[in-house]
Amino acid sequence: MRAVVTTPGEFGAGGFAVEHLPDPVPGPGELVLRVAANGICGSDLSTAPFLPAGTIMGHEFAGEVVGVGADDADVTHSFRIGDPVAAMPVIGCHRCRACLTGDVARCPSARTLGLGVLPGGLAEFVVVGAAESVLLDGIDPVDGALVEPLAVGLHAVTRAAVRPGDRVLVLGAGPVGLAALHWLSRGVAIDPVCSDPSPGRRAAALDLGATSVCTPDDLHGHVGGGFDVVVECVGKPGMIAAAIDAVATHGTVVIAGVCLDTDSFMPVAGVVKETTMHFVSYYTTSEFRTAAAELSKGAIGSSTLVSEIAGLAETDRVFRELSAPNDHRKVLIAPAVATVG
Repeated sequence: MRAVVTTPGEFGAGGFAVEHLPDPVPGPGELVLRVAANGICGSDLSTAPFLPAGTIMGHEFAGEVVGVGADDADVTHSFRIGDPVAAMPVIGCHRCRACLTGDVARCPSARTLGLGVLPGGLAEFVVVGAAESVLLDGIDPVDGALVEPLAVGLHAVTRAAVRPGDRVLVLGAGPVGLAALHWLSRGVAIDPVCSDPSPGRRAAALDLGATSVCTPDDLHGHVGGGFDVVVECVGKPGMIAAAIDAVATHGTVVIAGVCLDTDSFMPVAGVVKETTMHFVSYYTTSEFRTAAAELSKGAIGSSTLVSEIAGLAETDRVFRELSAPNDHRKVLIAPAVATVG
């Protein structure tokens, strides 16, 4: 199969290359998917420099079942060759409390895909856990790559526990921020506000449910007495402080942005406001299935979330573009095409 692998050297100097590798074989409880598309995430941009050479990245993907674990009656009954499937990028032990409650990412034995443990979706084929997979009902498998980021946004909004009439601010209109806005627009929040420096992304935020948008420099004029809920989706130093500054007394801050740099803020700012703060990642199996169902009923899709679809050979270029200021929404890598978009 063709697969995109990280290359030796500093990120940006080499970056990514397409190599030919053996086709994967499923073990018990596993499926092999022919990847239809894999989305590039902000956390990919952050973690790429720290991964060993030869890593196959990619954790937002969907595809068609082309292999089922041998002699596995449960898997054979659930999935058949040709089924369109989206899979969580983590495989649990299926026995611990985390797995049994659907919080697979917190399984002590969890094996992640695309982060240097198991190969990810930037390839023609990928091995996934059947228990962590969901059948796509009436969805183009390319659109199925959106299940994962939609689930991330849903998890952040769920942890925020938005109450009727709450004023909500989303910091950042990248894919996770846009996903959060979608779920907020279908809930009980009033007039969600989104802050982002990019004109294109601010326009996307309005498409996905924000009632007003602003630049970070203009945010102060929107704060007023503070927001009841602030969802931080940027993942850069200074954003925690910005979120605490914007939240109201007794408000809630949800940190969904993946920041791998040292950050600092004044705890007293949160102490004075008695701020509740949640740091979130991943999602539950239930939230993943809810995101798939949202796509199935046509409530959201690639027409609003995707700004470009490119082939495997474009991965290095895509990472470079997304690492700089840009107006992209979600960029998908589709192995079956050279480049589209």
